Amino acid sequence: MGGHPHPHLSRMNKLTLKVGLTGGIASGKTTVSNLFAKLGVPVIDADVIAHKLVEPGQPALDTIVQTFGPTIINNDKTLNRAKLRAFVFADDSKRQRLEAILHPRIKKTMQDQVAQIQNSPYCLLCIPLLLETQQMDTVDRIIVIDCPVHLQRQRLVERNGLTYNQIEKIIKVQANRDARLAIANEIIYNNSDLEHLQQQILALHQWYTQ
Repeated sequence: MGGHPHPHLSRMNKLTLKVGLTGGIASGKTTVSNLFAKLGVPVIDADVIAHKLVEPGQPALDTIVQTFGPTIINNDKTLNRAKLRAFVFADDSKRQRLEAILHPRIKKTMQDQVAQIQNSPYCLLCIPLLLETQQMDTVDRIIVIDCPVHLQRQRLVERNGLTYNQIEKIIKVQANRDARLAIANEIIYNNSDLEHLQQQILALHQWYTQ
């Protein structure tokens, strides 16, 4: 655990502390958020919300089809994520159009879910593009998951089967490692084993709930 020095967190008005969790692709955000959830922490995940927003029948999916054409829909009416990913990472303007459709909806849904949380000292908002979408002011603390870029590449090959060119395009449009670390209040280092990760998360959990 690292990051900026921090004062003691007061519980004025018993408000739930909003802790943002971010990190580059394949840095371990899902693993970390699942470990926090096992400790009983409410977790609100932007990626989970994004998946629900593009389910068949959802207005966001209709808008995406109108924008990118019917070829991105599978025969069962679901979104062909691989094809859409290929579209948007090959063309910055298309990526920006997709973000304009999804990001405001994701942000609104997250705000609604935070408002429903009761009797929890803090909640975790998992926002992969927190820095890129300039959402730092929407949270009280920021945890950055840090891992070397070569580990990101290795995990993407093993997990997603992506090519080198696909991986480089994804990494290129995300904030670089130094920029992410610069906004961190706390840092979780995911460059070792699961036990090391759990120790860091437990230490943060104890601090956030003190």
